[in-house]
Amino acid sequence: MDGVIGFFESLGPNFQILLERSPQVLDGVWVTALATVLGALLALAISFVLGLLQIAPIFIVRILARVFVEFFRGTSLVVQLFWLAFVLPQLPYPLGFQLDPLLIGVLALGLNYGAYGAEVVRGSIGSVPKGQYEAISALSLSPARGMFRIVIPQAWALMIPSLSNLWIQLLKGSAIVGSITLYDLFFQVEQVRDRTGTWFAYLFALVAYYLIAWVIVIVMNGLEIRAKHQIGRGPALSSSWRSLFRAPGATTKEGIA
Repeated sequence: MDGVIGFFESLGPNFQILLERSPQVLDGVWVTALATVLGALLALAISFVLGLLQIAPIFIVRILARVFVEFFRGTSLVVQLFWLAFVLPQLPYPLGFQLDPLLIGVLALGLNYGAYGAEVVRGSIGSVPKGQYEAISALSLSPARGMFRIVIPQAWALMIPSLSNLWIQLLKGSAIVGSITLYDLFFQVEQVRDRTGTWFAYLFALVAYYLIAWVIVIVMNGLEIRAKHQIGRGPALSSSWRSLFRAPGATTKEGIA
């Protein structure tokens, strides 16, 4: 009982310390959010490029894309981050050059998670019914035009849930960028703990990571709703938007019907 009472009594001083250090911690939240967003955008671009190259009609292109994907999937994100930060600058000119820590973090996250995303893109395109490819021929569309007008819109709706999970993993993976002196949320929380001894900063970090992940889920759910509406799947758009913030497992009248 004394331990429980002591725990609650410590909340006040710990919270006060966190308030005093809030500008420092909020700077870390901003850096984490920025690295996550930029890393996710780069990963998305890489996912589509490599995903499409893996199904290209040219054999050597498919092989090269596959090697790239397997290399970044099969090596550690930490090693990739350290290589960009510490090995790349040591290479002889013109191969070696120094990058900004934020750019290094974004590149490492984008390349690593983009390789995983490429498999999501490839698998989603492969899941589109074969009849859609016959529709491309029936409409006299070129393969490239048919891919972007018919196949990819349907594959996009299929890949969003997997990409949503991948972006959350990217958010959690961003915690390692502090090891290259990028002052992200985890780095700033560690600094607060080292200088003040308060454990409360870790609780704040836990909540902050959860809230950022929650925003990612909401955004991706919104994109999924819109994507399904554009290809004529799912309930009416108005009812879908109303259910965006419903608790998991909740049903609407349209869903029951």
